[in-house]
Amino acid sequence: MKWLYIIGIGEDGLQGLSAIARSIIAQAEVIMGGDRHLSMLPTDDKQEKIPWTSPFSASVTEIISRRGQQLCILASGDPLCYGVGVTLTKHIPISEITIIPAPSAFSLACARLGWSLTEVETLSLCGRPASLLQSYIYPQAKLLILSEGTETPQVVAQILKSRGYGESKIIVLERLGGIHERIITSTAALWSETEIADLNTIAVDCIADVGVRALSRLPGLPDHAYHHDGQLTKREVRAMTLSTLAPLPGELLWDVGAGCGSISIEWMRTHPRCRAIAIEQNSSRLQYIADNAAALGTPHLQIIAGKSPSALQGLPTPDAIFIGGGVTAPGLFDVCWSALPPGGRLVANAVTIEGEQTLFQWYEKVGGSFTRIAIQKAEPIGKFLGWRAMSPVTQWIAVK
Repeated sequence: MKWLYIIGIGEDGLQGLSAIARSIIAQAEVIMGGDRHLSMLPTDDKQEKIPWTSPFSASVTEIISRRGQQLCILASGDPLCYGVGVTLTKHIPISEITIIPAPSAFSLACARLGWSLTEVETLSLCGRPASLLQSYIYPQAKLLILSEGTETPQVVAQILKSRGYGESKIIVLERLGGIHERIITSTAALWSETEIADLNTIAVDCIADVGVRALSRLPGLPDHAYHHDGQLTKREVRAMTLSTLAPLPGELLWDVGAGCGSISIEWMRTHPRCRAIAIEQNSSRLQYIADNAAALGTPHLQIIAGKSPSALQGLPTPDAIFIGGGVTAPGLFDVCWSALPPGGRLVANAVTIEGEQTLFQWYEKVGGSFTRIAIQKAEPIGKFLGWRAMSPVTQWIAVK
């Protein structure tokens, strides 16, 4: 039975809604929403009005407890575009919900700018780390960003400048769709506007400064992109390892013995919905992981401090596991293999004879395949160039 109604509403208020949406609001027993939305309603009606609470989980509990009542929620724009509808559909079956969207802030921004919504990158910084922006920056990218508030445009400008994109065009669109709509335009390098409405959307046309080298989203970032103490899977090996791990959107990786976090970070950079957990026992490297994750746009990387395999107990089920360090730890294989679901991938790299012996023992238990990765780079030898070999890496992969 339908009992929960989520109505998208814009800055033009009730007059911008369809007749059906206005009828649902008029017949609702209870109306929930933000203070701004509730203030758009008539003050002389008899309906119960409930503003959002903090934490929001308390409001979700309140909504579920009123199952059976005619409950209407007012939400900004499209409730399923980084909105309350995304959260509520995780707790309440869609068969009990009616959703009537209004144009999203992204759609309204594109209408003002003449941008194609299918050709822009969209993200939200509402309640999310600003460092998420880092992985979206590349030359000629067009970004649309849901802002957290007045300070967000300045934060975005600073991130762009620090990445060498100071010439990027920043357009702040305030109160889209309302009578107080305003558009402010500048560059990241020259951004100085401070009087900005809390309700704003940020558009960015990314322009790299001369000489700035872009960071690809494909695996194999330059080694100098990471802070590390030498415990780093080198670029060429890293690219091959990520190819073997074969991340898919929504999948979870365990990066065991994560070092500076390069494998888990590049796993997450392949798609916004890829998830990873980096497990590392060295305190200095834990800080490297955190710093690298923020700098490279994966602040949601989960970092676990501890020694494997004990640190792996109780972690969410992985779709893939990479073991880059500590393959000889007693019991590590048994814990990892047991944690994998059918179809899960286990990839391990070794550079020592003892590590290779351990991988062969694992191979004897469950099979799999081996690859020897040997890389040579040209380096100066006097006035000439000669080949210098990197330490060969033995890689084992098994699919459960």
